[in-house]
Amino acid sequence: MIRLGAGRSLDRIVAVGAHCDDIAIGAGGTLLTMCLARPGIRVDALVLSGGGTEREQEERAALAAFCPDAELRLIVMKLPDGRMPVHWDEAKAAVEELRAQTDPDLILAPRTDDAHQDHRGLARLIPTAFRDHLVLGYEIVKWDGDLGRPAAYQPLSPEIAERKVRLLQEHYPSQRHRPWYDREAFLGLARIRGIECHARYAEAFAVTKLALDLGD
Repeated sequence: MIRLGAGRSLDRIVAVGAHCDDIAIGAGGTLLTMCLARPGIRVDALVLSGGGTEREQEERAALAAFCPDAELRLIVMKLPDGRMPVHWDEAKAAVEELRAQTDPDLILAPRTDDAHQDHRGLARLIPTAFRDHLVLGYEIVKWDGDLGRPAAYQPLSPEIAERKVRLLQEHYPSQRHRPWYDREAFLGLARIRGIECHARYAEAFAVTKLALDLGD
């Protein structure tokens, strides 16, 4: 049993994204790994944009597939893509409402140094509401070239890595035209992160603050 802090099991997860597909791209393999190992785990997911469009339909189907046998609760909002900084109050209210509904053992969120303003803004909101929680900042490869040196890794079995790529291709048809949205990009980054943690594949995360309890 994995323990996060003294005596705390991994029972509740929060996953947040600025856009539909952010969570799946950044942490889809980690979600699969956790949910397959812990049937019935609760996953509260919040996405700030895409509500009421085909993107929301894609996201609901995708996260259901990435969180098998989980108690999944997903909210997809309607903030405009690329405009999160000017909708700060709405985004903050959504994060605070999510916090009121759950006390997670782990949070999957964008990185605070992500080059995309929507990702970065959401990442900076999370610790204002979730003050005593472990937050893992996932990475999304993009033309900005903002990948850094991660501090935490979740190894992925080859089966999980392949399943992640297959689900990404299957559930987000609206993104297939993008030049970076392909098998080579997803598996290539996972292979590099795997090398860094002595695994075949891995997802990597930034950790801005980590409190240890080494007394037990």
